[in-house]
Amino acid sequence: MLVAVGKRLCLASALTVAWVALACGDGEPPPAAAPVSPTETRPAPAPIPAAPTPTSVPTWRALAPLPTPRSEVAAVALEGRVYVIGGLGSAEAGRRVEVYDPASGSWSVAAPLPEPLHHPAAVALGGKIYVIGGFRDGFSPVASVYEYDPRSNSWTRRTPMPTPRGALGAAVIGGRIYAVGGVTVGGANTGATEVYDPASDRWERRAPMQVPRDHMAVAAVGDRLYAIGGRLRLDFRQNLDVNEEYDPATDTWRRRAPLPTARSGVAAAVAGGRIYVFGGEGAAGTFAENEIYDPATDTWTAGPPLPTARHGLGAAAVGDTIYVLAGGLTPGGGTPSALNEALFLR
Repeated sequence: MLVAVGKRLCLASALTVAWVALACGDGEPPPAAAPVSPTETRPAPAPIPAAPTPTSVPTWRALAPLPTPRSEVAAVALEGRVYVIGGLGSAEAGRRVEVYDPASGSWSVAAPLPEPLHHPAAVALGGKIYVIGGFRDGFSPVASVYEYDPRSNSWTRRTPMPTPRGALGAAVIGGRIYAVGGVTVGGANTGATEVYDPASDRWERRAPMQVPRDHMAVAAVGDRLYAIGGRLRLDFRQNLDVNEEYDPATDTWRRRAPLPTARSGVAAAVAGGRIYVFGGEGAAGTFAENEIYDPATDTWTAGPPLPTARHGLGAAAVGDTIYVLAGGLTPGGGTPSALNEALFLR
């Protein structure tokens, strides 16, 4: 049952997908002091007041697990199927691309990534998938951009980002891909906002986020982009509740209502014009939270929590269902999972 703040939320069937920035694994650089005051521990969030019972109650179901357990993945929906890309786990996890077909409830394997990656961003645009940035060889950030064509089952290298980075987020607005935040060379946070136009294969720099960070959720609703939560310098003891909105028309960022539970290593999907933010990790463990942001009212709602708390997961929406996939069961990268838990909104 959903709990609303202020207004009742109605779930709509028009769904869009956004990626989420994912959590980090073992072998991270040691944390360093940061200019923003973080959340050092995992405090109990303020309760969200109850609202009337919705006419339809979203429910979770466990579905066919991934063939390859992993965490720190990217997930994206394209043409009714869900792609889980890269990650940490077995030796082949970083190049692995597995495809879930909700119609048959089965998995297949697509062409592998050209290079092993974890903590990348992924979006779907124009019938293709774009995988942007990430880490390889431990936690070395890359600027790589790869385009996947499902018709030929092949990958093409495109012009790299201006800023190499991993644990970033990306979303699509107006036929262009916005890549924001992350960790760059030397382990420093970047607030970089860089925009890719697939038609021209060119990048453009835009105004940076107000709070540079990594492992946040990034999603687009209408003509606005949202960067939610995250952490400082790969350290999940420095989680944030920051929610920033970007307007491409004015090239400006502004603060919005904060995430009720400060967390990082989250995944996000968009359904009915609202952003669902799942999971995460902190010093006290992994999160099962499912908190839903409505940009129209600038309010948050508590949704039914994940059946299995985890971080470094992916989320993608197809029809009236959000698929929440893979992820680590404990903080760090040592416990990858093959979970496929779906939230049926109707």
